[in-house]
Amino acid sequence: MVSQTQRQACMATLAKAELKQLEELVDQLGLLPEYNFLRSPEIGSAMVRSPIEGSGSDFNLGEITITRCVIQIEADQGCIAGFGYVKGRSRRHAELAAVCDGLLQCPSWYKRIETEVIQPLNAAIQRTHELEQRQTSATKVDFFTLVRGEGQ
Repeated sequence: MVSQTQRQACMATLAKAELKQLEELVDQLGLLPEYNFLRSPEIGSAMVRSPIEGSGSDFNLGEITITRCVIQIEADQGCIAGFGYVKGRSRRHAELAAVCDGLLQCPSWYKRIETEVIQPLNAAIQRTHELEQRQTSATKVDFFTLVRGEGQ
């Protein structure tokens, strides 16, 4: 059984993934178990909170658009609910994230979803992050103070 911490990490990966890559990886899994919508993908908003100056009390930074979906899969041990929350307006992304979350909770599917979906997505997210870091580093400007020769 997947732990709460592992599930949270997997859900974060699914939410950050590029939709096209997520669709390709899920398609490669072949025939998936049937599922029903407990909550069809719907678009809404969520308040983003942030600490003042990085360490103070929280304040409302603003709202972002999110899409959420809840599915129910008939699994080995009964019905399992899968949840998908993604930033933006992609109903398909939220649905696929919910399906993967549900399958991660099925003992017979956990290993396949972990190795064939989550790990490749994590690798892609890491590559994107490293590329952004290199691009940012390339534009870094080092400022330093020069002492002028006045008064000498």
